[in-house]
Amino acid sequence: MSLYYTDQPVFGFDIGRSSIKIMQIDPLSKKKEKSVVQAYGNIGFDPKAIDKGVIVEPEIIIKAAHDLMNTSLVGTLNTRYIAMSLPNSHSFSRVISLPSDIKEEDIEAAVQAEIAESIPVPLTELIYDFEETKILEDGNREVQLVASPSRITESYTQVAQALGLTPAAIEPNINSVTRMVVHSEAHEAVSMILDLGSEATDLSVYDRYVVRVTGSVDCGGEHLTRAIAAKLQITERQAHSIKTRYGLGVSKKQAEILEALEPELNRLVREIKKVMRYYADRASDGREIGQIIILGGGANLPGLSAYITNQTRVPTRLNAPWTNLDFGSLKPPHELETTIYTTAGGLSLIHPEELSS
Repeated sequence: MSLYYTDQPVFGFDIGRSSIKIMQIDPLSKKKEKSVVQAYGNIGFDPKAIDKGVIVEPEIIIKAAHDLMNTSLVGTLNTRYIAMSLPNSHSFSRVISLPSDIKEEDIEAAVQAEIAESIPVPLTELIYDFEETKILEDGNREVQLVASPSRITESYTQVAQALGLTPAAIEPNINSVTRMVVHSEAHEAVSMILDLGSEATDLSVYDRYVVRVTGSVDCGGEHLTRAIAAKLQITERQAHSIKTRYGLGVSKKQAEILEALEPELNRLVREIKKVMRYYADRASDGREIGQIIILGGGANLPGLSAYITNQTRVPTRLNAPWTNLDFGSLKPPHELETTIYTTAGGLSLIHPEELSS
């Protein structure tokens, strides 16, 4: 669900903690079995540009984005309209149930009451949107609400405007990631999705209709790399190589690597179990989480899926985001880069009807 709507072709413009990722998918192919990628690329920037979700040094982001779009893209963009994502840790998502007999003109007041009760930011400092997702078995109306502090959203739109781009949609990062997962694989099971970034992991529970629960934990790929470097007394570059090559698998240093990573992995597992309990306590239909799907730039740790499966007793596996994408004549990203485009790809998969209101 988006915070803005415009009926235009868009490309995904994902501003992460230290990099920008772009992807555009041919809008005519989005409903076909294979969606065709028109352009993609990524570029890094100094992370000091962002503080607590707000872009505080926009010139750093603007320069990086300008360089990416003009010199580093694979393929060609053909629109100036973009879909952007907001950091999950600085946005809010709620699913609420409203009485079946509520009048249309009273829905927004009910949503505002929910904001006042459950979101720790004054309504006057938020940008929010909502949509009805389904009618429940008892006849009540289920509504999904998303919101973000306006100072964060405005810092993103200002960067876009400085680049001559028009934001057509803005949504929480986890919504974009979920869209990409759903596009790449159809399934009926209630799924927990783990998006492992460089400095944090976003979690969500998706049940065929909507993102039910979200969470975030400070455990990312860079945390794991630094932990290995400290334990083995090597450089972070060497630690990254060991992490991606051996991970938790069998090697001469397996015991040391596991000892180094366990504090970080335990933090991640605790958050997974917390979100699982939260979902179980509120699942009205009694359905349980049937699988955990891992993706993101920090997911390139061999043995992680098996580790989480053993700790949670829930089958866990890596997502293959390119399953239903076709790069046509473009050279696909290196296999180690596939997961970094998950959010940008999910943004670019927004259908035109989702952008019109």
